Amino acid sequence: MRDSFTTKQAACRDSVGEREEAALLGGIRRGDKRGYEQLVRQYGGMMLAVARRLLRNEDDARDAVQDAFLNAFRALPRFREEAKLSTWLHRIAMNAALMKLRAAKRRSEVNSDYLLPLFDEQGRHAKPVSSLAMTTESLLLSRETRVHVHACIDRLPAAYRTVLILRDIEELDTAEAAEILGTTPNAVKIRLHRARQALRPVLEREVVGIV
Repeated sequence: MRDSFTTKQAACRDSVGEREEAALLGGIRRGDKRGYEQLVRQYGGMMLAVARRLLRNEDDARDAVQDAFLNAFRALPRFREEAKLSTWLHRIAMNAALMKLRAAKRRSEVNSDYLLPLFDEQGRHAKPVSSLAMTTESLLLSRETRVHVHACIDRLPAAYRTVLILRDIEELDTAEAAEILGTTPNAVKIRLHRARQALRPVLEREVVGIV
């Protein structure tokens, strides 16, 4: 009974949210300048959080959000409302951050070749591999370790850091991540596997002691 009531509440909130989004879009399309201001106030924080996760510099993140809003304002006449406005803006913010990430020369990155596991001629691990008591996903769910895991991800090269953020933090599926990264789903799977391998030794050094 309670589950049914909770489901109805969620459906009601979604319906109200959809009406509010429709009203906001309608005002903007009629030329209401206050609509643009409301859009920035309502969604700016969410978009900045996305940019901060992908970029490790506050100024870069804010520049990316500014670019994202400019892109969104230009594209609003073509927005068909097939997706939620918040989802659409989330995607634009990620794309703007990724564009800035690709253009920048990232510093303080660990050597990914050093982090990846080594194998002998028979295909066995050349060095003993210790096992984490928890998966990366589980560590991200733990309030105690989440900050440490994010810090470890930040140390990875941009290509690995980006795919981990899209798949494990933003929780996009493989096809969505591939579309944003401009590559194939199979390439995303390969990069994600290598990124998790590269992250593993960093987690072992930085996080294992606190779990």
